[in-house]
Amino acid sequence: MRTIQDASDRLGTHRYPATRDELLAAHGDMEIEFSNGSETLTEILGRLDSETYDTHEEATAAMYSAVSSMAIGRKHYSDRDPFSPGTDGRDQTSL
Repeated sequence: MRTIQDASDRLGTHRYPATRDELLAAHGDMEIEFSNGSETLTEILGRLDSETYDTHEEATAAMYSAVSSMAIGRKHYSDRDPFSPGTDGRDQTSL
């Protein structure tokens, strides 16, 4: 199983500056698995306009910005949201 961190590590082995097309030619076949499916780097970086990345960090940030919704798990879910006013998290309180 290849994670998005594995992909970032692999992009780190490339010499920079590098264009998107150079990264795809060298690493595009790498498949990244998510909890809801998988994608190749070609599919992910292919969503972006062609540009030159000066550093590994720029290329990694671009990759993270272009992953599909398969990477996010449950959509619209957060266990960190505060409770709504008038509720204690279980039952509403009558005002």
